[in-house]
Amino acid sequence: MTDEIGEECGIMGIFNGESIVRNLAMGLYALQHRGQESAGIATTNGEKVRVSKSMGLVANLMQGGKLEALAKDSFAGIGHVRYSTTGSRTLANAQPILVTCKWGYLAVAHNGNITNAGELRAEMEANGHIFQSTSDSEVLLHEISRTKADNLPEAIHIAVQKFKGCFCLLFLTEDTMYVVRDGFGFRPLCLGKKNDSWFLASESCAFDLLSVDYVRDVQPGEFVTINKSGIHSEMLIKRDRKAFCIFEFVYFARPDSRIFEQSADKVRRKMGKKLAEECPVDADIVIPCPDSSTTAALGYAQASGIQFEIGLLRNHYVGRTFIDPSQDVREQKVKLKFNTINGVLKDRKVCLVDDSIVRGTTLKILCGMLKAAGAKEVHIRIASPPVRCPCCFGMDFPSEEELVANLLVPEEVAKMLGVESLAYLSVKGMRECTGAPDDFCGACFDGIYPEEFCTMSKNKC
Repeated sequence: MTDEIGEECGIMGIFNGESIVRNLAMGLYALQHRGQESAGIATTNGEKVRVSKSMGLVANLMQGGKLEALAKDSFAGIGHVRYSTTGSRTLANAQPILVTCKWGYLAVAHNGNITNAGELRAEMEANGHIFQSTSDSEVLLHEISRTKADNLPEAIHIAVQKFKGCFCLLFLTEDTMYVVRDGFGFRPLCLGKKNDSWFLASESCAFDLLSVDYVRDVQPGEFVTINKSGIHSEMLIKRDRKAFCIFEFVYFARPDSRIFEQSADKVRRKMGKKLAEECPVDADIVIPCPDSSTTAALGYAQASGIQFEIGLLRNHYVGRTFIDPSQDVREQKVKLKFNTINGVLKDRKVCLVDDSIVRGTTLKILCGMLKAAGAKEVHIRIASPPVRCPCCFGMDFPSEEELVANLLVPEEVAKMLGVESLAYLSVKGMRECTGAPDDFCGACFDGIYPEEFCTMSKNKC
């Protein structure tokens, strides 16, 4: 069983630009960390919307001339990289999904999780609807097509009011792009501009690659229309509060991204500094568990005055760790992915900073590697609180019974890992680091969900 957490999905959109396919692909490369299962691009030439999809990385999509037909005369397009939180891992579930309906061509790229998609799908199937995939994104399209609206914008308005959960949506027709973000703003989505072209992306790191100016975030509940006439915005969904996913700062987002109108790097460093304040340690060096914990470890080292070192190296050419019944194979996979720098670790008291613990299986192997490399002591500091609850809104957490924080107290987790001590950042401390404690959803840590509807945690929802 893997400790890795699904990075959601990444979406990208460009309207009124040149080299649409190339620039979409470049943006998706920047967002590749959000999903490695499949990739796809849809474009329009004003008369027809075309789509190409592939399993695996963006590089697979670029091979064999798959995108040549999409590039011809295209002036707008949307792209997607997928990690499945709902639906099986098949090409049928890859996005963008393209359909034809009474308003013509309609493609969608979706980042999020519609928590009542199963309920809506069952109702539709009972009424004769036929589905080609198991994705909640297809349910979105069916809901839009079956409205009694007179036009597509009105249909989207009506349909999204029925959706629960989280969603950032990019719709593409022959001549228009529509953008919708759920009222809580769970997942990040930003708007950029370059000359007369408009850009949308899950994270601003995609803009940096294309020299695009960040303009602002798409606001929670906002509905944006982009066409040849320009850009139009209106508020579609109103909520009493915001509920940005705090795990985006803990783990998902690249540190060079701007999300939720803040620098991910700065927030992550604050979490490391707050961790040092709350959970000091007597150590010779601070090392990160690369790469997602590097920024927090830098913050911990700066605040504690303990020397920062690189004691673990990550091999970036090894795929995601997989679920395998054999402990030996699992351990070999971790060792393929990480290696120790023995000269840094030998005879040192080591503070290893990690971003989170799910099951603890990978961390246990890493701690054993540190001890085998000659570390005198190993102390674990986690730059987030204990993960106690599954996520209702798209993160690929296991059940409550599999989360190590629900099974063992920190001292017992330390014993399981074979280390001298272990401590977590507090929920209060984590929230303070965001600068807007009440604007974030931290349900995976504190069990306080922003919606009543939740199918994942029978105790908390």
